[in-house]
Amino acid sequence: MKKLIVPKGLDRRTVLKTGAALGATAVFSPPILTYAQGETPVKIGMHDPFTGTYAAEGESERRGALMALAEVNKKGGINGRKVELVTEDEGANAGIAAQKAHKLIEQDKVNFLMGAVSSATALSVNQVAHDKGVLYMVTGGHTDPVTGTQCHWTTFRICTTTYMLAAGLAGTLYKKFGGKWYFITPDYAFGHTLQGSYAKLLKGMGGTVLGNSLSPLGTTDYSSYLIKAQQSKPDVLVLLVDGQDLVNCMKQAAQFGLTKKFPIGGGLSELEVLRALPREAKLGWWTLEWYWDQPKTPHVKEWVAAYRKAYTDGSYPSARTWFGYAGLHAIALGANKAKSLESVKVAKALEGLELPPEVKLQPNKVYFRDFDHQLMSSEFPGEIIQDGKYPNVFKVADIVPGDKIALKDTGCKLDYPA
Repeated sequence: MKKLIVPKGLDRRTVLKTGAALGATAVFSPPILTYAQGETPVKIGMHDPFTGTYAAEGESERRGALMALAEVNKKGGINGRKVELVTEDEGANAGIAAQKAHKLIEQDKVNFLMGAVSSATALSVNQVAHDKGVLYMVTGGHTDPVTGTQCHWTTFRICTTTYMLAAGLAGTLYKKFGGKWYFITPDYAFGHTLQGSYAKLLKGMGGTVLGNSLSPLGTTDYSSYLIKAQQSKPDVLVLLVDGQDLVNCMKQAAQFGLTKKFPIGGGLSELEVLRALPREAKLGWWTLEWYWDQPKTPHVKEWVAAYRKAYTDGSYPSARTWFGYAGLHAIALGANKAKSLESVKVAKALEGLELPPEVKLQPNKVYFRDFDHQLMSSEFPGEIIQDGKYPNVFKVADIVPGDKIALKDTGCKLDYPA
């Protein structure tokens, strides 16, 4: 009987459910049993936060990656070899993420890296991957420098940039509510670049930044920031925090009655967040980076059904699920196109690569730009449905093509080895 290998941080019950629905190709027996011809598996190392503020988002990325893994292996793996996913919890801590990346490369001998919810962890692993010459697929770290001024040939990114997040919604907020904005911003790379992009766009439209409160990651008490926001009398309160921080902030804004005094918007929300919000805090204009309800988009309905069959906890796939799914598929597509596991060759194969319809799961062209390795995926701006019942909690106003709002000059200079 084959031994079931449970990836670190993933409970056995979840693995069993996933395996039953997806074929469990991600988690079966050691290579000596699985590969009768002596072929060693291709290993993909995934770092993500499975504990802490971004735990829900990290778990969603892992679930998406496991779905993709099953599909890739069913179709022959990478270059005819089975693929394994090795996961590590880094708790959205940049230092720990770098340590876990070293472990994955040096001890687990992974061929490729993927992961990140926090921009800080994306930047730290970005450097480790470059130092080690290992291709790295950033799934969810948004800060612009990842594919901008701190880009490397080794790094590709699935999620959109902070500038794209701001550009996808700023005009709507300005036109609907006015141009005097107050910001509450997470005090790390993601928040800094997202707020900077919003401020630049707002100024260009003739608006004014009334103030900007920086909150540490993991903040539980937002009262001082919300009081400052209220005193500024903004046209819009722009919340740039995410994950459990956004849940806490929105709950307290509702408790203080601020949701009835001025509109609230933000650069990014997540289905995980919307599910956790109570009715009184469920409002505002936001941007999602993928949405499960796209009736006119091919393959989306079937993919959602596959997720629901695999995970029977009542959840629906989110943008984070899609990040993990598209990220692992992209690695496999690049390696199979290159017919190689050499990171340089795979990187070259990924440049300009367009994701097929069954992987992109959205209406617009989705492809990796060759000059900065940024995926051009869409933004889904819209409004939270206050009386909506999960998962029908968001009304998408538009689906904006990534290459319509992305910066053309990102400051990236790819540093391929000579």
